[in-house]
Amino acid sequence: MELTKRSFIASAIAVGVSSFLVAGPVLSAEWPDIIEAKDIAEEGFIYGLPLVMNYAVMQEFAVDRNSGQFKAPFNEIYSYHHVATPEDTAVITPNSDTPYSFLWLDLRAEPMVISVPAIEKDRYYAVQLIDGNTYNFGYIGTRATGSDPGDYLVVAPDWKGETPTGIKKVFRSTTPFTLALIRTQLFNPDDMPNVEKIQAGYKAQPLSAFLKQPASPAAPQIDFLPATTAGIKDNFFEYLDVALQFVPETPRDQAIRAKLAKIGIGPGKTFDFKELSLEHKAEILIAMKQGDDKINKWLASGNKPINGWNVSSLLGDEAFYNGDWLLRAGAAKAGLYGNDAAEAMYPFTRTDATGEPLDGSRHNYTITFASGQLPPVNAFWSVTMYDGKSQLLIKNPINRYLINSPMLPGMKKNEDGSLTLYIQKDSPGADKEANWLPAPNDTIYLVMRLYWPKTEAPSILPAGAGTWQPPGIVAAQ
Repeated sequence: MELTKRSFIASAIAVGVSSFLVAGPVLSAEWPDIIEAKDIAEEGFIYGLPLVMNYAVMQEFAVDRNSGQFKAPFNEIYSYHHVATPEDTAVITPNSDTPYSFLWLDLRAEPMVISVPAIEKDRYYAVQLIDGNTYNFGYIGTRATGSDPGDYLVVAPDWKGETPTGIKKVFRSTTPFTLALIRTQLFNPDDMPNVEKIQAGYKAQPLSAFLKQPASPAAPQIDFLPATTAGIKDNFFEYLDVALQFVPETPRDQAIRAKLAKIGIGPGKTFDFKELSLEHKAEILIAMKQGDDKINKWLASGNKPINGWNVSSLLGDEAFYNGDWLLRAGAAKAGLYGNDAAEAMYPFTRTDATGEPLDGSRHNYTITFASGQLPPVNAFWSVTMYDGKSQLLIKNPINRYLINSPMLPGMKKNEDGSLTLYIQKDSPGADKEANWLPAPNDTIYLVMRLYWPKTEAPSILPAGAGTWQPPGIVAAQ
């Protein structure tokens, strides 16, 4: 939900289950029978989808300078210095609350030190650490480590060193390449210069530089396979072969990796159809389609509907997934690089409280938070408006894309202390405009973001069973 890869990856993978061209070494006589091969391919697609999606984003953001999505090379920070607007179309459901900084880490030569500045206590920030398995393996930030400055060490799976003096905490990735995704709260558009100053205070350096010692020998250069739409569409499993080179085996995925090896999938291998019968080819293509269908079906049932909103918790660390590859694939497809529930919750909806589709061309809507029933958070909350078809922000006459808790002092409450938001394409009138969230003249997609949700009642946690529930959206009469 938080950072969904632009539709190229999702569409390429979906189409990839229907067309498949591969080449490679001749298969051995140990190739399993047709039913076993089909089962392995289905399981392998579900297991491998997040790895391929992550590899594709990494290749575009940190490797291919001509990708159109390139941010910065490994071990360098790139920060967005603007509020997301309708012009931002690379990422669906863009976040206008917390401008991003991206830091792709290459931990092969030596660990990296991430340093954060002192940040005022009322400003939320988070450094989310995500490895090549798409596990959220650690957090630095307001909730996790506080607002004081500090130096934190991120290490590869096989690092054996001692924790150096001055390092507050060590985070161990399951993979040598990892992403540090940094979010810094923006109070309002005029606050951007303050956010930029904070972003300039985020630092990344090799451990040797931090210790003022000679640098370790550089890691070998890698000729990364370009992550093109056509490439993934034509040969999903070739990309899985490549991604697996950078995902060391763990006890949790040992069994599935052994199965994949039976059909020639693994680090340094190339899945090959040349020696297979037409029946084998057809069955494995069907298996991939079934794997994709399973993920979609799981996603459709994985969210708990509450007052028309979908409330779920799909993301976490290695222990959270515990080898549940379907959960991990569903999470990646729903929104790659989303936060753990403890860090943020993302109720979303396309319907009103009665289940009718939200459509700004047909209705005006309201959402009312009862007195004392605003979203219960330790940091802040927001409600963001998206076009229902594209899931992008929409142009509107007041350039307002969201309503969030920092805006509360300027908003009008009702006589009973409740707060009503007006969700409609036209102004509700000057007296209500402070509470207006402009809608498209079409279908609507709404996302609520609750950063650092409270754990004591009332709370949205545990997801789908909390004592606080998002209020339903009501069509105005």
